Amino acid sequence: MTVLVTGGAGFIGSHLCERLLERGDSVVCIDDFNDYYDPRIKRRNLIRCLEHPRFRLIEGDICDERVLDQAFAMSRFDVVVHLAARAGVRPSIRQPLLYERVNVHGTTLLLERLRREKIDRLVFASTSSVYGANRKVPFAESDPVDNPISPYAATKKACELICYTYYHLFGIHTTCLRFFTVYGPRQRPDMAIHKFTRLIDTGQPIPMFGDGTSRRDYTYIDDVMQGVLRAIDRCEGYEIYNLGEARTVALIELIRLLEKLLGKEAKIERLPEQPGDVAVTYADISKAREKLGYDPQFPLEEGLRRFVAWYQQEKPFLYGE
Repeated sequence: MTVLVTGGAGFIGSHLCERLLERGDSVVCIDDFNDYYDPRIKRRNLIRCLEHPRFRLIEGDICDERVLDQAFAMSRFDVVVHLAARAGVRPSIRQPLLYERVNVHGTTLLLERLRREKIDRLVFASTSSVYGANRKVPFAESDPVDNPISPYAATKKACELICYTYYHLFGIHTTCLRFFTVYGPRQRPDMAIHKFTRLIDTGQPIPMFGDGTSRRDYTYIDDVMQGVLRAIDRCEGYEIYNLGEARTVALIELIRLLEKLLGKEAKIERLPEQPGDVAVTYADISKAREKLGYDPQFPLEEGLRRFVAWYQQEKPFLYGE
């Protein structure tokens, strides 16, 4: 197939571009290399892809219609995987207008282009954040998600609704994937596992918001890739799937696992809970198992071991050490 991947230089996107190329697909990637984190990291993510004859990169913003003109003039796409977004709960509270523009307006522009080009398959990256402070666990796709508690979550919920509208009106088959705390090699530096690893390694205090009992469903990147590729190949109708590990781990337990792998003790700075944070995320993956054949293979202990090995190898590039 020929696949358009938006946000393809990021953590999840770069892994996806590699997997698509490995299995014989052609890939066009759009990424604006913004300064949310060091653009050098995103460029490094694409080193192997840029050497591949079936890979093409377009640098630009998905909110710029000239960038979309360039992409859709390159090829007739069989499917579009839309990963480009402003991510993160806490930054969205500080910059809600930016999140609305990139996430909602950008997604709508892309859907309009699919409609005009008569491309009828879209895989959209959503998030477990849409579940908000849901007290029912594990979270199922059929649960109400009408009470998001951050602008980021609200924009992703809005995008799911817009995707449904375009499916209903124009027959654009859409699969929305709700990712649960994805981690692994190339994880963004601001995300907890990467940030905590760095702080423990350098002897700096870890900011722990709350009492350490908050729990997350951590999902290793290889498991997420399995789910995304199967969603691409089975994109039909309008569907929403959770992609998680179906296991929760407390924050303090995560820190202890990282201490063990790094051979260093964490210095913990206890801080109040933050607006937008939730007590637990926990994926019910029974629908993804049944319809996608999704079957996560990497428990947190193994995934962390692989992440720490990558971190140690990449430290000289990432941090000049």
